[in-house]
Amino acid sequence: MKTRQLGTSGLAVSELGFGCMGLSHGYGPATNEKDAIALIQKAYESGITFFDTAEAYGQGANEQLVGKGLHHVRDKVIIATKFGFSNGKNTDGLDSRPESIRLVAENSLRYLRTDYIDLFYQHRVDPNVPVEDVAGTVKDLIAEGKVKHFGMSEASVQSIRRAHAVQPLAALQSEYSMFWREPEKEIIPLLEELGIGFVPFSPLGKGFLTGKMNADTKFDKTDFRNILPRFSKENREGNQVIIDLVTKIAGEHNATPAQIALAWLLAQKPWIVPIPGTTKMTRLAENIGGINITLCDDDLADINKALDNISLQGERYPASMADLQGR
Repeated sequence: MKTRQLGTSGLAVSELGFGCMGLSHGYGPATNEKDAIALIQKAYESGITFFDTAEAYGQGANEQLVGKGLHHVRDKVIIATKFGFSNGKNTDGLDSRPESIRLVAENSLRYLRTDYIDLFYQHRVDPNVPVEDVAGTVKDLIAEGKVKHFGMSEASVQSIRRAHAVQPLAALQSEYSMFWREPEKEIIPLLEELGIGFVPFSPLGKGFLTGKMNADTKFDKTDFRNILPRFSKENREGNQVIIDLVTKIAGEHNATPAQIALAWLLAQKPWIVPIPGTTKMTRLAENIGGINITLCDDDLADINKALDNISLQGERYPASMADLQGR
């Protein structure tokens, strides 16, 4: 496992991170604590040093798993967490008031069993709080030694510029994959200009790019993909064309579709660090195998040409989840 620099911030992380959300939140029942901690520790033993969590992933439950799993190697890992949802729930609206940011920071430090947060993201831009105030609050936390680096998630070009002018961002975390290429239009050029790293979440298209899902796949009743338009039965059937493409490329490289999806992301920029998540040891090993797949310029040109000719079906989020859209 090699390391990558997140922009010009000086923050070095493993080239592949581990997204911990699914262990507690979003994709069905939570993984039992023993298995979740074992998975986190296996990721570390396999060379991953970059772990992503958030207050909103179970109101601190996910952070506690990370704390229990990594406290014994705290000085050898980079832990990212997030603030910005009211009551720590992504269903209760946004709250990035300075006093709330400070409260979340103190809770996260306790849950993570640490005295500093390596990377503290604003989970979503709060339209009721100027981003300058948010950046200023994190800047103060950095001065106090409680936070090392500032980040944002799903932020717009304007919001990134305004916040970066107050406290330089180390990273932006937003959705990016073969299944969602919107950041290529404005966000990636901006990050390159400002020297900000990019941490794609859902790099496997919320599981779709693994090739293990089809129109007949049934989700657990608590799985949030049930309400995402792009994951309706009809749209999964319509979007099978991208799985056919990735599966074909995987066959040419003696790889799996998931490994090709991750290799494609890693090949985009040297300061991009995907954070796939999983609840299974076998999937963890498969994902890590993606770092060994090299796509040459001709491969990438062919893939991107094919992707440009695919019109994916379904919106990313329903209108009811407006707080999860970028601002």
